[in-house]
Amino acid sequence: MTATDPVANLQVLIRCPSVTPAEGGALSALDAMLSPLGFKVDKVKATAPGTSDIENLYARLGDDGPHLMFAGHTDVVPVGDEQAWSHPPFAAEISGGELFGRGAVDMKGGVACFVAAIARHIEKHGAPKGSVSFLITGDEEGPAINGTIKLLQWAAERGERWDACLVGEPTNPDKLGDMIKIGRRGSLSGKITVHGVQGHAAYPHLADNAVRGIVQLTQALMDPPFDGGTDNFQPSNLEVTTIDVGNPATNVVPANATASFNIRFNDTWTAQSLQQEILRRLDAAAADSVFRPGRAPLKYDIVWAERPSHVFLTRNNALIASLSSAVESVTGQSPKLSTTGGTSDARFIKDYCPVVEFGLVGQTMHMVDERVAVSDLERLTVIYETFIEHWFANAGL
Repeated sequence: MTATDPVANLQVLIRCPSVTPAEGGALSALDAMLSPLGFKVDKVKATAPGTSDIENLYARLGDDGPHLMFAGHTDVVPVGDEQAWSHPPFAAEISGGELFGRGAVDMKGGVACFVAAIARHIEKHGAPKGSVSFLITGDEEGPAINGTIKLLQWAAERGERWDACLVGEPTNPDKLGDMIKIGRRGSLSGKITVHGVQGHAAYPHLADNAVRGIVQLTQALMDPPFDGGTDNFQPSNLEVTTIDVGNPATNVVPANATASFNIRFNDTWTAQSLQQEILRRLDAAAADSVFRPGRAPLKYDIVWAERPSHVFLTRNNALIASLSSAVESVTGQSPKLSTTGGTSDARFIKDYCPVVEFGLVGQTMHMVDERVAVSDLERLTVIYETFIEHWFANAGL
């Protein structure tokens, strides 16, 4: 098999049922593509108490700098109702010019294209004058405990250093060439519990309804807005994602109520300063008796989710310009530089080197009938191949 064909590469990878945390043969398949190209391939298993063991892969071609990393994942989300798929989710069938399968765009497609791109570069020009590495995890769609963060630590402890990284996530909303991600908002989650007094609904003076309190606190979190946005980021936004009482009776005043929330925040805040602002709002709302006449302040506690994601913005001109020019030369359009969307493993990589993200169109990711246009696989490969050439030419600037 030649690794220069992105369609063939992707079909091999999709046919590996690598639903997190299963490796499913995907990393072994990737090893079989990269080793003949001269890459030194290491399989790295990461473990942690209470979590599944995860297999990861690190491969490097070359010994010198500059050093370009490609990062991604071969694990995928579950397929859902397999009977609802037009084509079996792990068959990698092509129909109507599209390749169907779980992971086609998120993100085995990006991995397949970068493999093809470096293979073509080697075929045409030989190995780059520097180093190229692949950092591929099997835990991006899972808890992300035994994946990229530990693989980066493992590699750094062995002396690996990188000058730039491209993550192959599906960044384009509508068509290939729309968008490059040059940063990500932070993400912070928490769970509030309001403590009241259980009682009979007909005798409210003997009870203290926790629902009244949870409504009061969640309202304070959502209004007023946290900020109006910045030059590079959307306004920070908090969503209450669930409110739970666990009360099956209509004539019982509940003693406790909980609410979970998540806020995606811009560079106006750090995770620490945002926590302080949230606590200020909660304390002020708890002291307000508008919902609970004569009973303020209400009693609450809050538990913060572990490992908040921190906001970051990449300002490396050589990296951004190399990718932007590659995209424009192939698609004819200038990509938007964006920080929208959720988090990715770039949040870990940014602590080691400048990082940007660019991949396929993401409209069908995680959906039934996830699929990618075959023509987009070829065009993305050409973009990646052009980017490799541009980056190594510009890396010394």
